[in-house]
Amino acid sequence: MTPTRPVTLVVLAVLSAVVAWLVIRVTFATWPLLPYSAIPALLFLAVGEALVGRNLKARLAGRRTGKPLEPIAVARVAALAKASSHAAAVFGGISAGFFVYVSGMLDKSVPRHDALASGFTVLSAVVLVLAALYLESCCRAPDKGQDEDRDEPPYLTWH
Repeated sequence: MTPTRPVTLVVLAVLSAVVAWLVIRVTFATWPLLPYSAIPALLFLAVGEALVGRNLKARLAGRRTGKPLEPIAVARVAALAKASSHAAAVFGGISAGFFVYVSGMLDKSVPRHDALASGFTVLSAVVLVLAALYLESCCRAPDKGQDEDRDEPPYLTWH
């Protein structure tokens, strides 16, 4: 599995935004108000992934003791990070397409509400993408060059 490229995420977001804008352009009158519930959900996922990344990075570097990590567990976390960055890019793109469509009608109350909901959803999706990219980077093995001369794990040494 290769690391996620930011270009891939941008392409996913732009394509999703264009498709969403085209669909919403035709069907906007039949849509209910956009809910704000996606915003805390995306932010909750972002915080969770950032905390997992911080913990995982410390354990891989040997700064935290505990049960050794299985390689398959790290691979699963990396797959989760990749999947959530892609999903957040698509979700953010859909919200961006919605935002672009309603931004021309901010003088009316319903489009203004939808613009706020979709705008904050885009920001939350960006935060989740950043957290997922951080988590994915934490899944990389630490550089072995600095610890090759040691026979013991780094967390057992005294400084």
